[in-house]
Amino acid sequence: MQLTWLGHSAFRVEIPGAVILIDPFFSGNPTFPGDTEAATQGLTHIVLSHGHGDHLGDTLAIAKSTGARVIADADLVSFLGAHGAENLDPMNTGGTTDQDAFRVSLTVAHHSSGYLTPDGISHAVGHPHGIVIRAEGEKTLYHAGDTDIFSDMALIDEIYEPKIGILPIGDRFTMGGKIAALAAKRFFHFETVLPCHYGTFPLLDPTADRFVEAMAGSQTRVLVPAAGETLSL
Repeated sequence: MQLTWLGHSAFRVEIPGAVILIDPFFSGNPTFPGDTEAATQGLTHIVLSHGHGDHLGDTLAIAKSTGARVIADADLVSFLGAHGAENLDPMNTGGTTDQDAFRVSLTVAHHSSGYLTPDGISHAVGHPHGIVIRAEGEKTLYHAGDTDIFSDMALIDEIYEPKIGILPIGDRFTMGGKIAALAAKRFFHFETVLPCHYGTFPLLDPTADRFVEAMAGSQTRVLVPAAGETLSL
Protein backbone atom coordinates (compact mmCIF):
# COMPACT_ATOMS: atom_id res chain seq x y z
CA MET A 1 0.00 0.00 0.00
CA GLN A 2 1.19 3.47 -0.92
CA LEU A 3 -0.25 6.10 1.42
CA THR A 4 0.17 9.82 0.77
CA TRP A 5 -0.90 12.52 3.20
CA LEU A 6 -2.40 15.44 1.28
CA GLY A 7 -2.85 17.74 4.25
CA HIS A 8 -5.57 17.96 6.93
CA SER A 9 -7.48 14.63 6.77
CA ALA A 10 -6.99 13.96 3.06
CA PHE A 11 -5.12 10.84 1.97
CA ARG A 12 -4.36 9.10 -1.30
CA VAL A 13 -4.31 5.29 -1.03
CA GLU A 14 -2.81 3.23 -3.84
CA ILE A 15 -3.32 -0.53 -3.93
CA PRO A 16 -3.29 -2.99 -6.84
CA GLY A 17 -6.38 -2.25 -8.92
CA ALA A 18 -7.45 0.97 -7.22
CA VAL A 19 -6.46 4.52 -6.35
CA ILE A 20 -8.54 5.96 -3.54
CA LEU A 21 -8.91 9.47 -2.16
CA ILE A 22 -10.17 9.86 1.39
CA ASP A 23 -11.75 13.25 2.24
CA PRO A 24 -10.19 15.25 -0.64
CA PHE A 25 -10.10 18.76 0.83
CA PHE A 26 -7.77 20.61 -1.57
CA SER A 27 -9.19 24.04 -2.46
CA GLY A 28 -8.87 26.35 0.53
CA ASN A 29 -6.57 23.91 2.34
CA PRO A 30 -3.30 25.72 3.10
CA THR A 31 -1.55 22.42 3.79
CA PHE A 32 -2.48 20.79 0.48
CA PRO A 33 0.99 20.19 -1.01
CA GLY A 34 0.47 20.05 -4.75
CA ASP A 35 -2.01 20.27 -7.56
CA THR A 36 -5.29 18.46 -7.94
CA GLU A 37 -4.26 16.89 -11.25
CA ALA A 38 -1.34 15.09 -9.63
CA ALA A 39 -3.38 14.06 -6.58
CA THR A 40 -6.11 12.56 -8.74
CA GLN A 41 -3.95 10.82 -11.33
CA GLY A 42 -5.35 7.33 -11.94
CA LEU A 43 -8.15 7.90 -9.43
CA THR A 44 -10.83 5.20 -9.21
CA HIS A 45 -12.64 5.89 -5.91
CA ILE A 46 -13.41 8.62 -3.38
CA VAL A 47 -14.42 7.64 0.17
CA LEU A 48 -15.89 10.28 2.49
CA SER A 49 -16.08 10.24 6.27
CA HIS A 50 -18.71 13.00 6.52
CA GLY A 51 -20.09 16.12 4.90
CA HIS A 52 -18.18 18.99 6.49
CA GLY A 53 -16.47 21.21 3.93
CA ASP A 54 -12.98 20.31 5.14
CA HIS A 55 -13.69 16.65 4.30
CA LEU A 56 -16.18 16.79 1.44
CA GLY A 57 -13.78 19.29 -0.07
CA ASP A 58 -13.40 19.05 -3.85
CA THR A 59 -15.37 15.82 -4.18
CA LEU A 60 -17.97 17.15 -6.62
CA ALA A 61 -15.46 18.64 -9.04
CA ILE A 62 -13.16 15.61 -8.84
CA ALA A 63 -16.00 13.13 -9.30
CA LYS A 64 -17.30 14.99 -12.34
CA SER A 65 -13.88 15.34 -13.97
CA THR A 66 -12.59 11.81 -13.30
CA GLY A 67 -15.70 9.65 -13.10
CA ALA A 68 -14.38 8.16 -9.84
CA ARG A 69 -16.94 6.29 -7.75
CA VAL A 70 -17.95 8.15 -4.59
CA ILE A 71 -18.61 5.99 -1.52
CA ALA A 72 -20.26 7.68 1.44
CA ASP A 73 -23.20 7.89 3.85
CA ALA A 74 -26.46 7.45 1.92
CA ASP A 75 -27.73 10.94 2.76
CA LEU A 76 -24.45 12.52 1.68
CA VAL A 77 -24.56 10.52 -1.55
CA SER A 78 -28.10 11.84 -2.19
CA PHE A 79 -26.83 15.39 -1.66
CA LEU A 80 -23.98 14.83 -4.11
CA GLY A 81 -26.33 13.29 -6.65
CA ALA A 82 -28.61 16.31 -6.44
CA HIS A 83 -25.59 18.46 -7.31
CA GLY A 84 -24.58 16.50 -10.40
CA ALA A 85 -22.39 13.62 -9.24
CA GLU A 86 -23.24 10.35 -10.99
CA ASN A 87 -21.05 7.39 -10.02
CA LEU A 88 -22.30 7.02 -6.44
CA ASP A 89 -22.31 4.12 -3.98
CA PRO A 90 -24.39 4.75 -0.81
CA MET A 91 -23.63 3.13 2.54
CA ASN A 92 -24.35 3.61 6.21
CA THR A 93 -22.99 2.79 9.65
CA GLY A 94 -21.82 -0.80 10.00
CA GLY A 95 -22.15 -1.62 6.32
CA THR A 96 -19.52 -3.04 3.98
CA THR A 97 -19.37 -2.78 0.19
CA ASP A 98 -17.21 -4.73 -2.24
CA GLN A 99 -15.36 -2.45 -4.67
CA ASP A 100 -13.61 -5.36 -6.44
CA ALA A 101 -10.05 -4.32 -5.53
CA PHE A 102 -11.00 -3.60 -1.92
CA ARG A 103 -13.82 -3.57 0.59
CA VAL A 104 -14.86 -0.48 2.50
CA SER A 105 -16.73 -0.43 5.80
CA LEU A 106 -18.17 2.56 7.67
CA THR A 107 -17.93 2.68 11.44
CA VAL A 108 -19.27 4.94 14.17
CA ALA A 109 -17.57 8.30 14.76
CA HIS A 110 -18.57 10.89 17.37
CA HIS A 111 -18.89 14.19 15.55
CA SER A 112 -21.44 16.00 13.35
CA SER A 113 -22.04 16.15 9.61
CA GLY A 114 -23.42 19.22 7.90
CA TYR A 115 -22.74 21.12 4.69
CA LEU A 116 -22.49 24.90 5.03
CA THR A 117 -23.86 26.68 1.98
CA PRO A 118 -22.51 30.06 0.82
CA ASP A 119 -25.48 31.78 2.45
CA GLY A 120 -24.35 30.45 5.84
CA ILE A 121 -27.04 27.79 6.30
CA SER A 122 -25.96 24.34 7.48
CA HIS A 123 -27.73 21.36 5.92
CA ALA A 124 -27.55 17.95 7.58
CA VAL A 125 -26.02 15.41 5.20
CA GLY A 126 -26.06 12.13 7.07
CA HIS A 127 -23.88 10.88 9.89
CA PRO A 128 -20.14 11.05 10.56
CA HIS A 129 -18.18 7.85 10.09
CA GLY A 130 -14.83 6.19 10.38
CA ILE A 131 -13.58 4.30 7.33
CA VAL A 132 -12.07 0.82 7.13
CA ILE A 133 -10.37 -0.26 3.91
CA ARG A 134 -9.47 -3.92 3.41
CA ALA A 135 -7.72 -5.38 0.36
CA GLU A 136 -6.31 -8.82 -0.33
CA GLY A 137 -2.62 -8.94 0.53
CA GLU A 138 -2.66 -5.48 2.16
CA LYS A 139 -2.77 -4.34 5.76
CA THR A 140 -6.16 -3.12 6.90
CA LEU A 141 -6.45 0.67 7.17
CA TYR A 142 -8.69 2.54 9.63
CA HIS A 143 -9.25 6.26 9.07
CA ALA A 144 -11.16 7.45 12.12
CA GLY A 145 -12.62 10.54 10.44
CA ASP A 146 -13.41 13.34 12.86
CA THR A 147 -14.15 11.90 16.26
CA ASP A 148 -13.63 11.88 19.99
CA ILE A 149 -12.40 8.78 21.77
CA PHE A 150 -15.09 6.18 22.53
CA SER A 151 -14.87 2.77 24.17
CA ASP A 152 -16.42 0.93 21.20
CA MET A 153 -13.20 1.60 19.34
CA ALA A 154 -12.26 -1.70 20.95
CA LEU A 155 -14.99 -3.38 18.89
CA ILE A 156 -13.70 -1.76 15.70
CA ASP A 157 -10.31 -3.25 16.53
CA GLU A 158 -11.82 -6.66 17.27
CA ILE A 159 -14.02 -6.80 14.17
CA TYR A 160 -11.70 -5.34 11.53
CA GLU A 161 -8.22 -5.80 13.06
CA PRO A 162 -6.72 -2.66 11.46
CA LYS A 163 -2.94 -2.55 11.38
CA ILE A 164 -2.66 1.02 10.07
CA GLY A 165 -4.49 3.76 11.96
CA ILE A 166 -5.12 7.39 11.03
CA LEU A 167 -6.38 9.46 13.96
CA PRO A 168 -7.39 13.13 14.26
CA ILE A 169 -5.37 15.02 16.86
CA GLY A 170 -6.10 18.72 16.35
CA ASP A 171 -8.37 19.22 19.40
CA ARG A 172 -11.36 21.60 19.60
CA PHE A 173 -13.35 19.80 16.85
CA THR A 174 -11.92 16.31 17.49
CA MET A 175 -9.90 14.61 20.17
CA GLY A 176 -6.51 16.16 20.88
CA GLY A 177 -3.13 14.48 20.71
CA LYS A 178 -3.07 13.10 24.25
CA ILE A 179 -6.54 11.58 23.96
CA ALA A 180 -5.83 10.21 20.48
CA ALA A 181 -2.74 8.49 21.88
CA LEU A 182 -4.87 7.00 24.64
CA ALA A 183 -7.26 5.65 22.00
CA ALA A 184 -4.39 4.15 20.01
CA LYS A 185 -2.83 2.48 23.04
CA ARG A 186 -5.96 1.33 24.88
CA PHE A 187 -8.31 0.22 22.12
CA PHE A 188 -6.21 -0.74 19.11
CA HIS A 189 -3.38 -3.05 18.10
CA PHE A 190 -2.00 -0.87 15.32
CA GLU A 191 1.39 -1.65 13.85
CA THR A 192 1.56 1.91 12.53
CA VAL A 193 -0.39 5.05 13.41
CA LEU A 194 -0.47 8.45 11.70
CA PRO A 195 -1.94 11.73 12.98
CA CYS A 196 -4.13 14.04 10.91
CA HIS A 197 -6.50 17.03 11.24
CA TYR A 198 -3.91 19.36 12.75
CA GLY A 199 -1.85 22.34 11.65
CA THR A 200 -4.35 23.41 8.98
CA PHE A 201 -5.95 26.41 10.67
CA PRO A 202 -5.09 28.51 13.77
CA LEU A 203 -7.91 26.91 15.80
CA LEU A 204 -6.21 23.48 15.58
CA ASP A 205 -3.06 22.31 17.34
CA PRO A 206 -0.21 23.39 15.06
CA THR A 207 1.95 20.26 15.38
CA ALA A 208 1.74 16.55 16.18
CA ASP A 209 4.06 16.98 19.18
CA ARG A 210 1.47 16.20 21.88
CA PHE A 211 0.45 13.02 20.11
CA VAL A 212 4.03 11.88 19.55
CA GLU A 213 4.95 12.59 23.17
CA ALA A 214 1.90 10.73 24.48
CA MET A 215 2.71 7.71 22.29
CA ALA A 216 6.18 7.39 23.85
CA GLY A 217 6.83 3.85 25.07
CA SER A 218 4.20 2.28 22.83
CA GLN A 219 5.14 -0.60 20.55
CA THR A 220 3.12 1.05 17.78
CA ARG A 221 5.22 2.83 15.18
CA VAL A 222 4.29 6.50 14.95
CA LEU A 223 4.78 8.15 11.56
CA VAL A 224 4.33 11.90 11.04
CA PRO A 225 4.69 12.42 7.29
CA ALA A 226 5.18 15.79 5.68
CA ALA A 227 2.30 16.93 3.51
CA GLY A 228 2.80 15.29 0.12
CA GLU A 229 5.01 12.51 1.46
CA THR A 230 4.26 8.98 0.29
CA LEU A 231 4.75 6.02 2.62
CA SER A 232 4.98 2.33 1.71
CA LEU A 233 3.05 0.38 4.33
